[in-house]
Amino acid sequence: MGTHTFPLPSQTFDQDSTDQTNNFSSDSSMSSSISSQPSLPSVPSLNKLSQEIFTIHHHCISTLKGHSSNVFSLALSGKHLYSGSSNSELRVWSQTPSDHHNSTDNIVSSCKSAVKCIVILGDKLFSAHQDHKIRVWKIEHNTPSQNYKCVSTLPTLSDRVTRLIFSGKNSVETGKHKKSTWVHHDTVSALALSIDGSFLYSASWDRTFKIWRTSDYKCLESVFNAHDDAINAIVSSSDGYIYTGSGDRKIKVWGKNGDNKHSIVDTLMEHKSAINALALGSDGDILYSGACDRSIIVWEKTDGGGHMAVTGALRGHTKPILCLAVVSELLCSGSADKTVRIWTRKTDRSYSCLAVLEGHTGPVKCLTAAIDYSSAADSNISPAAGAPYLIYSGSLDCDVKVWQIWVPFV
Repeated sequence: MGTHTFPLPSQTFDQDSTDQTNNFSSDSSMSSSISSQPSLPSVPSLNKLSQEIFTIHHHCISTLKGHSSNVFSLALSGKHLYSGSSNSELRVWSQTPSDHHNSTDNIVSSCKSAVKCIVILGDKLFSAHQDHKIRVWKIEHNTPSQNYKCVSTLPTLSDRVTRLIFSGKNSVETGKHKKSTWVHHDTVSALALSIDGSFLYSASWDRTFKIWRTSDYKCLESVFNAHDDAINAIVSSSDGYIYTGSGDRKIKVWGKNGDNKHSIVDTLMEHKSAINALALGSDGDILYSGACDRSIIVWEKTDGGGHMAVTGALRGHTKPILCLAVVSELLCSGSADKTVRIWTRKTDRSYSCLAVLEGHTGPVKCLTAAIDYSSAADSNISPAAGAPYLIYSGSLDCDVKVWQIWVPFV
C-alpha cells in the first residue's frame, strides 16, 4: 500500500476552454472561457488553497474494463457494483476488490438508450434513460451472466390507459399542443429514492420532476415547469424535502403542502452556471452542490424546515464539477478535469481536501462510495492506519476505477 503525498494546488485555473465533449450541462449561454474566470468570488472558501501537505494512504486498486462507451452512472447494492453507459449497457461487477476482473460477459441488460442514472431498491434496479423512460429490472444474482428481466417501463401501460381516459385532467397546454404531465418528454437525467423506499423521484431535461410509488410504479405527482431549464440532479432528505438542481443555475427546495402536493419552500441562488450535481450529508442537514463554475457550494439548514443558507465553497477543481457522493463524513467530487477529490469537514466547519485521485483520461461523470469493511476487519492491518473506504469512479474514458483510501482517526 503506497502513501501519496501532494501539495494542494494554489488557485490558478486552466486557461483552456471547458471540455464540452461531456454534454454535462444544458446551459447554452455558458461562456466557453469559464475556466479562466474567478470561481464564485462572492462566496468565501471553506478550504485553504495554500501549499499545505496532507498525507493519507490511497491508491487505485483496480480498473474495470468492459464498457466501450462513456460510463454515465454507478450504484452499489450489497456485494455488487452496477454501471450504466451511453451505449445502453448495464453491467454488474463484484464490489469486493479481490474479485474485480475485466469482463465481457457481465452485461445484464441493454435497451438501445443511454443509461443516465441507476438506483436500487431490494431486488429491483431502476434505470433512467435518454429515451425519456424509466425501466425497472429484476436483479438475478443466482445467474450473474443472465440478462435481467425488465419487469416494467414507467409510466406503466395501465397508467397510460387510465390517464388517457382522464386526459383533460392530466395534461397542460404547451403552445398549440397538449403534453401529458405524467410522461417525461426529454431525457430522464436523475433518480432518487425516499428514505423508506416507498417513492421514486425522477428529474428530466423537460424541466419536470415526478414522484412514483415503488409498490406498483404508479405516477402520483408531476411538478411541471419546476425550473426554467433542464433539471440535472435530484436528491431526497430524511425529513421529506426534495432538492432539484438545474441548468437555470438554481437549486429549488420542495416540500408537501396542505393538499399533499409538492410546492417550493426555498430557491437557492449562488451558482453562476449550470448545476450538475447535488448530494446530502449523512445527517441531511448539509447540502452540497456542484456546477460548471468549478466550485462546490456547501449549504446548511437554518431551521427545522427546508430552508438553507450558504456556508461557503470548496475550491480546487479546475473544470466543471460533474458528480458528488457522500460516504460517512467524506465528500467525494468528480470533475471534467479528470480527477476525484476527497473532502472532510472539520470541527470548526472548515474543510480539508484529503486526496486528489488521478488516473482517468476523461472527465469523471459518476461516483459512488462505501466503507471498506473487509479491510477494516483484516487483523493484519494496524488500526492506526485509519478508516478504509472504497471509492468508485466512472468516466468518459469508458473505465470504472476502484480506489482505496485510508482516513486517519481524529
